[in-house]
Amino acid sequence: MSRNNLLGWAFVFPAVILITAFLIYPTIRTIQLSFDTGLGFTTSEYVGLENYSNLFTRDRFFFDIDQFPPRGAVFNTIIWLGLFTAGTVGIGLVVAVLANAVRYEVLIKTIIFIPMAISFTAAGIIWRFVYSPDEKTGILNAILVGLIPSTDPIPWLGRIDIVNVALIIAGIWIWTGFCMVILSAALKGLPQEVMEAAHVDGANSWQTFWRITIPMLLPTISVITTTMIINVLKAFDIVYIMTAGGPRGASRIIGFTMYWETFQNGKPGYGAAVAVIMLLLMLPFVIINIRRYRSGEQGT
Repeated sequence: MSRNNLLGWAFVFPAVILITAFLIYPTIRTIQLSFDTGLGFTTSEYVGLENYSNLFTRDRFFFDIDQFPPRGAVFNTIIWLGLFTAGTVGIGLVVAVLANAVRYEVLIKTIIFIPMAISFTAAGIIWRFVYSPDEKTGILNAILVGLIPSTDPIPWLGRIDIVNVALIIAGIWIWTGFCMVILSAALKGLPQEVMEAAHVDGANSWQTFWRITIPMLLPTISVITTTMIINVLKAFDIVYIMTAGGPRGASRIIGFTMYWETFQNGKPGYGAAVAVIMLLLMLPFVIINIRRYRSGEQGT
């Protein structure tokens, strides 16, 4: 082996050790535990596919198709994927475009980005106060009762039919600033000559936005969308802080279920099976992102 090869391996070796210790080994260990009871986080009692079978046939908190609409962590996660991803990316794009056209751009973007500077635990506590059923504490119920005095306060986090939407709104409030910043940077990087040429040809602002700006921003939008999808699949903190999966398991999502089954119910093997399902769901989006980055590097 040449001296240059040895030098290259010397630089790569520390990274290989870290990746193996903190990524590859834990992944392999989690897969092993998913086929075991996992008691004491050891592979002591092999159960085969029993954990996976129970998740989809016996655990109504994870997968319940015996009623309509279907319930459980899987279906709650699907709701999150649709509403949260569309909300963060859509609102972030709108704010980025509109703020780019006004004088107070920096102030607007700072206000929208502030939630990202707050810890997710603190954000969850803030929204618990916002959603409080006591109109003297919860701002939403204070407004509702103030506008319609005969209306009773709504337990936003205590109703099965609206709890997920309430959590998603809190999540959108936190993550929209991140999407806005990325999309704003991409927007400012677009060639202005193309925009000016479109205006010269008679295109109005609406036509320019849909036929030029959006197509040119599609690569960035795709990456942000993929990132938000991954965030949903591994989300845990906002649900844990605000509802702990309640009421009656109605707000459980896959990431929260993994934690709850592993550390609260004391079933590491069962939780590892949920983690493996999370991994399988994330892999396609991770691969898509990697391919996009590689194609971008080749293009440059």
